[in-house]
Amino acid sequence: MHILVTAASKHGATDEVADAIARRIEASGITVDRLAPADVTSVADYDAVVVGSAVYILQWMPEAHDFMERFKDELPAGRVWAFSVGMNGVPKHSRQDGSRVGPLLTHVKCRDLHTFAGRYKPSLLSLRERSVARLAGVVEGDFRDWEAVDQWADEIIEALKA
Repeated sequence: MHILVTAASKHGATDEVADAIARRIEASGITVDRLAPADVTSVADYDAVVVGSAVYILQWMPEAHDFMERFKDELPAGRVWAFSVGMNGVPKHSRQDGSRVGPLLTHVKCRDLHTFAGRYKPSLLSLRERSVARLAGVVEGDFRDWEAVDQWADEIIEALKA
C-alpha cells in the first residue's frame, strides 16, 4: 500500500502535524510519501491520500485548496482523509467545528475531516497577522495534542488495513 500525506503550512505547525501523521502511518508498514501540495504532480499511484492545511480566517491555505481542485476527480474514492490545524485559542469548552473551513471540501468526499488545535507564536507572524490574532483574542501557546494526532493516524491505519 502506498499513500500520500500532503499539507499546506505557513509557519511550520501544520507541517509538523503532517510529519507526525506520516511517521505514524509509515511505522505501521505502509509506504508513505510526504510532499508539499505544490510538489504533487499526480495522485494516480496512491491508494489513499491524507491532505491538511493550516486555517487562516476560517479558510484553508491556497496551496491546499489548489491541490484539492487539481486532483478532485483523481483522488481515490473513499480513501481521502483531511485535517485542519488552527483555531487555537478557542476555549476548550467550545467546539472547534471543522466544517467552518469554508466550502473547500464540499466537492471532495472525505472519509473524515479532523480539526487539530494549532500553535500561536507571535514572533513567527507578520504585524498584520499578530493584529488580527490579538483582535480575535487568540492565546499564545502550542495547543497541538500529539496524542490526538497519533490516535487519528491510527484510525487511518486501521481503515487502510481493513
